[in-house]
Amino acid sequence: MSLTLADARIATPEGVHDGWLTIEDGRITHVGHGPAPRAGHSLAGRLVVPGFVDIHNHGGAGGSFPAGQQDKARDAVALHESHGTTTMVASLVTGTIEDIAAATASLADLCEEGILAGIHFEGPYISKARCGAHNPKLLREPDPKEFGELVKAGRGHVRMLTIAAELPGALDTIRAASAEGVIAALGHSDATYEQTIAGIDAGASVATHLYNALPPLGHRAPGPIAALLEDERVTVELINDGVHVHPAMLRLAYAVAGPGRTALITDAMAATGMGDGTYVLGSMQVDVSNGVARLAEGGSIAGSTLTMDVAFRRAVQQVGLSIAEAVEISSLTPARVLGVADQVGSIAVGKVADLVVLNDSLEVAGVMKRGDWITEP
Repeated sequence: MSLTLADARIATPEGVHDGWLTIEDGRITHVGHGPAPRAGHSLAGRLVVPGFVDIHNHGGAGGSFPAGQQDKARDAVALHESHGTTTMVASLVTGTIEDIAAATASLADLCEEGILAGIHFEGPYISKARCGAHNPKLLREPDPKEFGELVKAGRGHVRMLTIAAELPGALDTIRAASAEGVIAALGHSDATYEQTIAGIDAGASVATHLYNALPPLGHRAPGPIAALLEDERVTVELINDGVHVHPAMLRLAYAVAGPGRTALITDAMAATGMGDGTYVLGSMQVDVSNGVARLAEGGSIAGSTLTMDVAFRRAVQQVGLSIAEAVEISSLTPARVLGVADQVGSIAVGKVADLVVLNDSLEVAGVMKRGDWITEP
């Protein structure tokens, strides 16, 4: 079956142009300039961008990935798909090893169905001093053997591990992750600049939600933020909801890391798409007020209620990035992190037809996944 999308503004790696594209059997077969050579589905001048890729997401629509409930996880995925996220990693939080393993095994089924793009362990190998919304009673020192057992529970679908580089056993666990093909991300850490560099040298290549749950920049003790920003081996995650990171600090990170090393994430939790109220993240109770999620006890920020379309729109309208720059950091760069940029993350011939149609206000007007409309414009 062939479908032509005509009368569109198309965001490709070469820039934004007026044109058309054709989809056959779920893949992009032609990308053209100007009027389409045949009649097609007119998009009336609306913008087409690649489907968003979210590499750090705890849930939505009332469902929390750490709970491992497949029906609730499907609801969460559907909610985020409706907001343009067509590739998503399910992030867990600190829990008992048994609970993490059980959730991992359950979510691995959804990975095998192609619903999820992988599983991310955020915890339990993180710093008590920077644990944020994680249960400090369940934190553990990194253990490569124990980590290996968790990876086995994921049946090849564990994609990322967040770890604090300063903890005993961390460097060996980072090396073990690399050997298993798992991305090691540094975060929830109280490490020095030097300890962070040691983690990168051991194989870590991502900064988990840069700025958040890390010591602030210091001019004499630069800490992990400076190390993560300046090292060309590291991609930095940023939560662009206007709560976690001030736009000026996002601009600063982008000025240093550029589009090739900056990845927007949501860090979304169960309340996303649901409204204010009381929710659970792992073993922790979370109160959501005015869309901001905080621990009921202590008040630490506990994930977000962000969706990727809002992060994209804010990148253009509040941060000041171009459409092309916002596309790269919300789609192509995170796809590169996951190693799937040959399939998704940009609009190009041969790639999967994961597309988002946006109106003039950069609001979602349509979403396509693998050539099928989730929401038809």
